[in-house]
Amino acid sequence: MNHLLQSLSIFFLRAFSKLPFRVIYVISDLMYLIVFYLVGYRKKVVYTNLNNAFPEKSQKEIDQIARRFYRHFCDLILESVKMPSMTLKDLDKRYSVNGLDMLNKYADQGKGCVLIGMHYNNWEWSTTAQRFSLKCLLLIVYNPVRKNLPMEHFLKGMRERFGAVTVPMSQSARAVMRYNQENTPTCLFLAADQTPPQQSHFWTTFLNQETAFFSGPERIAIKTGQPVFFHYTEKVGRGKYHVELIELFPEPEKVAPDTILMTYVDTIEKIIREKPEYWLWSHRRWKHKRPEGVPLIPRA
Repeated sequence: MNHLLQSLSIFFLRAFSKLPFRVIYVISDLMYLIVFYLVGYRKKVVYTNLNNAFPEKSQKEIDQIARRFYRHFCDLILESVKMPSMTLKDLDKRYSVNGLDMLNKYADQGKGCVLIGMHYNNWEWSTTAQRFSLKCLLLIVYNPVRKNLPMEHFLKGMRERFGAVTVPMSQSARAVMRYNQENTPTCLFLAADQTPPQQSHFWTTFLNQETAFFSGPERIAIKTGQPVFFHYTEKVGRGKYHVELIELFPEPEKVAPDTILMTYVDTIEKIIREKPEYWLWSHRRWKHKRPEGVPLIPRA
């Protein structure tokens, strides 16, 4: 019965994805009223995160950020559901990227790269970037959906539709090494701002709170010598996004330990502080506490 209900939900998602954007955004406006005012989806988590991150802001300012976040969050959900039916014309009109020539330059040299982003604006549409004559294989790192195989297949199909390959987070390093051995340049794309296990060794201060980060992106970059890029998504209109790929470390193996991660933390905090409503505040980012004996790495 559970599998049947899961399969039916995917059927309705696929049917919903065929609706035109103008209808989707009308539904998103209604969805915002329900999610924010009636259901109060994860409101406690969102407000706790915002108050802890911005203790200097008034409650009125926190309320404004929360409302803007929920409006954007509803758009993001429906934009992601729309992906399976989006045409190339849709994508060309609503999504652009600058910096792919740098990735291709390294690919021509037989080198891949590590592309670290964040859960900010619409990160899902970036899984379509393989269509831009990208000379390296785009590897999308993701967390598998637990106990819902139909949803797992739906998300994988959505993200791999234009030629990218999805890789579970636990297998990302091995996947890069395997493609390297096959002389296939890869672009490992991951949003590195999610919550790692509590036993993570990299803890620093982020948005006024002790925060752990995955050290995998730095370890992979150093071990493979692949240049590190930052993936920044800007919202330029409703349902319209522009991505900038910014080279951070062309030779990561030559930088001091923790430099890559600390640069990443500095970069995403600056972006979030400028326009906080576009970050994923509904995520329980600070559910873990730093274990005793694990040092807190100071910010510069």
